Amino acid sequence: DLLKLLAFQVGSEVSLNELAVQLGVDVRTVQRYLDLLEKAFVVIRLAGFSRNLRQEVTSKYRYYFLDNGIRNSIIAQFNGLDQRNDIGLLWENFVFMERLKHRTYSSLYANTYFWRTYDQQEIDLVEERDGGLFGYECKWSASKKVLPPKAWKATYPDAEFKVIHPQNYFDFIAP
Repeated sequence: DLLKLLAFQVGSEVSLNELAVQLGVDVRTVQRYLDLLEKAFVVIRLAGFSRNLRQEVTSKYRYYFLDNGIRNSIIAQFNGLDQRNDIGLLWENFVFMERLKHRTYSSLYANTYFWRTYDQQEIDLVEERDGGLFGYECKWSASKKVLPPKAWKATYPDAEFKVIHPQNYFDFIAP
């Protein structure tokens, strides 16, 4: 049941208290289960990025599945991409995991986060590496024009920002 709840919240902030209430268990039990799922390489946790600014959200985590097939199996969703309403979630999960593999294989060390403000500005993936910040937004459609969030540009003016979509993802994940 916990995995099913996580499967429907891929790429979104997860409230441990909400999970505990929905499952009818103590929040510490949910924490232990999530820790076990991470250690068993089923899910991976991503923390929020902040430099201690008041408008940035850091108290929640996002969870991604190491294998989209596991996620699809848990929610019994095997339709083709043209028949799915969760393609953006699948794409974000895929890009995150493939980037993790790329960094591992290339010995590209980075701290990874997501970034969100209380007024709903967000970036899917932030890498802190080589003394710089790199923000990446994952979008299934390349035709959507996406600009860096205003708060991101104002707070981190030297940070890079890039949109990752099916037409340019290979450069992002290729060794």
